Amino acid sequence: MSSSKLPPLTYKVVAECSVSKARAGLMTLRHSEVRTPVFMPVGTQGTMKGVLPDQLIELDCQILLGNTYHLGLRPGIETLKKAGGLHKFMSWPRAILTDSGGFQMVSLLQLAEIDEHGVNFRSPFDNSECMLTPEHSIQIQNAIGADIMMQLDDVVKTTTTGPRVEEAMERTIRWVDRCIKAHARDDEQSLFPIVQGGLEIPLRERCVSALMEKQVRGFAVGGLSGGESKHDFWRMVHVCTDHLPRDKPRYLMGVGFAADLVVCVALGIDMFDCVFPTRTARFGCALVDSGQMNLKHQKYKHDMEPIDKQCNCNTCKRYTRSYLHHIATNESVSCSLLSVHNVAYQLRLMRSMREAVLVDAFPQFVKDFMARHFGSDPIPSWIREALSAVNIELPPDASEDQAVNS
Repeated sequence: MSSSKLPPLTYKVVAECSVSKARAGLMTLRHSEVRTPVFMPVGTQGTMKGVLPDQLIELDCQILLGNTYHLGLRPGIETLKKAGGLHKFMSWPRAILTDSGGFQMVSLLQLAEIDEHGVNFRSPFDNSECMLTPEHSIQIQNAIGADIMMQLDDVVKTTTTGPRVEEAMERTIRWVDRCIKAHARDDEQSLFPIVQGGLEIPLRERCVSALMEKQVRGFAVGGLSGGESKHDFWRMVHVCTDHLPRDKPRYLMGVGFAADLVVCVALGIDMFDCVFPTRTARFGCALVDSGQMNLKHQKYKHDMEPIDKQCNCNTCKRYTRSYLHHIATNESVSCSLLSVHNVAYQLRLMRSMREAVLVDAFPQFVKDFMARHFGSDPIPSWIREALSAVNIELPPDASEDQAVNS
């Protein structure tokens, strides 16, 4: 069978953790193979702040994310069509995933009005009005040419309670049918529906059940990581992965902190995205296993070590903490150097988890990572509870040991 006749997305689970819900998979898309679990750096407007496409390829980034709402405004559908899609427009040969613009219902709420027809936005650039309907969202994403597209969903703040949560969930289910009907390139692009339902387990279960009736190639979990308690966060992820099908990829939207990634891989998630790695780089912070290294601190002024001796990115191979301290937040190049390292860190973390799953050593990887990440600090109770729910029991904190032995 020729490659053009193959589905635009195939997914295979190649290994599963014998203890938790973690799994390693292989997702084959039109532009690249993607080894999961995977982190997708965010290039909102067809570019990533401080990182060139060639640098992402050097880091072995397999897939990145673009934003439908922003790309629909600038450069717009006609420019994207004339360019031959976003891949050619930004000179990126590998896979792209686009979100639908639904998140802007929350992030730009003061500029948006929502009803059954769609979302009426007021442009933050020129104050003009733009109606984003499920059909228009798909039209933009078809023009972008992303390998994976998101349905337009009705997004509410994660802390919202009451009937608005159920209304948004039901509307999301109705809108996915409109998105499927409007999708004009199903032989080239795959559409994921988005599980909504706030922090209510019955709503999440109802939404998963309804979306599983649709003819789709993967699923996203949305409406989380927006200010809710971590105890609620992990339970919603857990219930979704308990009910989503084993043979299709699962994408958790907007999650990027290292400890969250490790926990959510244990809970059975395959794909993640977040602006965090590049955003924190702009504030002079580098990602390391112990958390964030704030290179603005004076203690790094004479530190001639790299950020991380174990990291093979160009920043760590060529520059010292002292030099990065010298330029942190004062020179635009510091954003680029730290962004390269931070993206490299996220991708390396995902590869390490995948390798651990492949040799069925994931529980020990989790224990070792949490020990490095929190050091002498107590591990948050939500992490212990989430991991215990999938049969990974972390050793007690040092303070707990002392209390038992006293």
